[in-house]
Amino acid sequence: MIDESKTEDQGIAVVLMERFERWTLPLLLDMEERVNRGETLGRFDIDFLAEVLKDAQAIKPRVDRLSEYQPLYTRVVALCEEITEKGLKNEQAGNGFGTPD
Repeated sequence: MIDESKTEDQGIAVVLMERFERWTLPLLLDMEERVNRGETLGRFDIDFLAEVLKDAQAIKPRVDRLSEYQPLYTRVVALCEEITEKGLKNEQAGNGFGTPD
C-alpha cells in the first residue's frame, strides 16, 4: 500500500527544491556576498529574508518527515541568520553601502 501523505510530501518537496534552486538560493548568495563586502541590507532584502524564514517555518513539519532534506533546510536557515547578523553589524558600523529599496 502506498503512503499517500509521504508521496504528497515528496511531491511538494520537489517543487519547493526547484523554486529554491532557481530563485531563493541565488538571491541569498547575492545578499551574502554583499554583506560580506560590508554592505547593509535594503528593505527588499529584509522582507525577502523574512519571507524565506516564514516559508521555512511552514514547511518544517514536512522536512521533519523527509530526513534527506534536513541538512539543506538547516543550511538555509543558518544562511539567513548569517546574512541578517552581518547586515545588522554593517548597519551598526555605519557602512551604509546598501540601497534603501
